[in-house]
Amino acid sequence: MMQVLRVIMIGDVVGDPGLLLLERRLPLLIKEESANFVVVNGENAAAGFGLTAPVLEKLFAAGADVVTGGNHIWEKREFWPTLDEEIRVLRPMNYSTGAPGRGFVQLTKPSPWGEKKWLVLNLQGREFMTPIDCPFKSFDDFEAGLGITLSQIQSASDADGEISIILVDFHAESSREKEALAYYLDGRASVVAGTHTHVQTADERILPKGTAYITDLGMTGVLDGIIGMDPKICLDRARNQVLYRMEVAAPDGDNKTGIQGIIAEIDGTSGKAVSIRRIES
Repeated sequence: MMQVLRVIMIGDVVGDPGLLLLERRLPLLIKEESANFVVVNGENAAAGFGLTAPVLEKLFAAGADVVTGGNHIWEKREFWPTLDEEIRVLRPMNYSTGAPGRGFVQLTKPSPWGEKKWLVLNLQGREFMTPIDCPFKSFDDFEAGLGITLSQIQSASDADGEISIILVDFHAESSREKEALAYYLDGRASVVAGTHTHVQTADERILPKGTAYITDLGMTGVLDGIIGMDPKICLDRARNQVLYRMEVAAPDGDNKTGIQGIIAEIDGTSGKAVSIRRIES
């Protein structure tokens, strides 16, 4: 009998509307889907930019096992010590080693088939973004240090203590770069999910060697705004080319809100993906 483990990955939580929605709906979603592990991108959760320690605790309380970040994780300098102290919140791994925080975490959680090990990695793209270290090489270097690949894990039992499920949040602007990394990691990661653009894509699929992939998870917050932000300000920025500070869109009776992401089923013995589907709750 296949050991099917269910993973929920949630797109960028945007401001208070997204946070409140997540607090209300994620616990029920976890229960309904019998989810074994939950990853939430929280880099925009605190007033639309960055994170704070109280907001992070709310994300954990809602059911997140790991909170991933991106280029906005640095917005609130007072949060930097938390990046160093709390192992369950990540910043992209391919920033320099001198940056606060870490880009990966390994956790163990119980499942119906005993303890399972989960490895979550956060990477950031370089196309149309700040040119930081290469995400492809960063994964290679990490895997070399790990000393085992997902394809090797297929023949390893949990009794051997090997990592069985590898989840990657790739925070990137370019769809091409996201797909390229996914194919590069096919068979080396269980799931590669893109974040950052706040627009959920319809290309979820299982790649040839068993990696589940989607170009972007989408976002959690006001879906009738512009990437979760106030439409008027975004329009003024686009029309006038003046960098007005964006503000989170306000939810009201006419504005649709939602939680977007994916649910992936993973074979707990091989680490390969069995299925992936989009969610909007």
